[in-house]
Amino acid sequence: MTDPAPTHPLAGFAVGITAARRADELGALLVRKGATVRYGPAIRIVPLADDTELHAATVRMLAEPADIVVATTGIGFRGWVEAAEGWGLGEELVGCLDKASLLARGPKARGAIRAAGLSEVYSPASESSAELLQHLLESGVEGCRIAVQLHGEPLPYFVESLRDSGAEVIEVPVYRWVGPSDPGPLDRLIDAVLDGSVDAMPFTSAPAAASTLAMARRTGRLGPLVGALTHRVLVACVGPITAAPLAAVGIPTMQPERARIGALARTVAQALVERSPRLCAAGCVVELRGQAVIVDGQLREVPPAPMAVLRALAREPGRVVSRRELTAALPGGGEEHAVETAIGRLRTSLGEGKLVQTVVKRGYRLAVER
Repeated sequence: MTDPAPTHPLAGFAVGITAARRADELGALLVRKGATVRYGPAIRIVPLADDTELHAATVRMLAEPADIVVATTGIGFRGWVEAAEGWGLGEELVGCLDKASLLARGPKARGAIRAAGLSEVYSPASESSAELLQHLLESGVEGCRIAVQLHGEPLPYFVESLRDSGAEVIEVPVYRWVGPSDPGPLDRLIDAVLDGSVDAMPFTSAPAAASTLAMARRTGRLGPLVGALTHRVLVACVGPITAAPLAAVGIPTMQPERARIGALARTVAQALVERSPRLCAAGCVVELRGQAVIVDGQLREVPPAPMAVLRALAREPGRVVSRRELTAALPGGGEEHAVETAIGRLRTSLGEGKLVQTVVKRGYRLAVER
């Protein structure tokens, strides 16, 4: 299958997405760039409109109004106000919030505050919890009652730092991350990472990253998954908090300068293109993509086994690679005849038999031009 003019920067690459919220947005950005997207939701959001924890935190705040209220997400702040309206406490909550100093972590939280007819007194330029915490601590919080709207999981460092500085903290859990209702897609996505058919994994939340690792651990695949994400698959995170579960097991990640879905998609696209080998062989310009090869401007899909052989040949273009080395490069290994089969399929997929040369009794090499 060929495309005579592959203009999309991510054509030939496959990207795995584990997000729940905003998965479609991230996927659409990557598909627009030409990528194939595989979805394996690692989490789901459970709204807590009927949850006793949210109700109890709201009632407590109404009885003991907070001096400062921290809104960490737009969806969370809106959900809090909507839940209070459902309990008949909406006007009372908004009135209570109006008397407090409202801080917003980012523009979406800021927008939710203003949509409720309120206004914030501070929002960090970096949109990070760390800068927000620094502002609070530098302002002095001793003796203050602070309500912190959580965003899907506890914020122990944030909350404990405030308490250690003398503040009373009310944690407001508006929604919670839990495991996926159907673990099948995530299970299959992990398999795809392990068999080499996924090239990048962008993560948008720490719970999704942690849940992916937990699934691999439960099914005995944590070691292989960590190895794949460390050495072969490009891993990107929207910010340092998201990266924390991955960093804890030694997986390196890259992050955009700004914690934005669009910036994350651009970071993934740029990094994948930069790491794509490009060479001249048998009079052709050849560029290796994740699951395909561009030969003189034509995108040619290559099956996993032939692609693994091609990558092994391209590590040192022009060097003769033995059948034994190529056997080790095959997904799942195999016998030497499997290499011959893969070479035949590779030549067919590339549409140019002269790109891969047979060196009698020694192995194979790419016909690179020096």
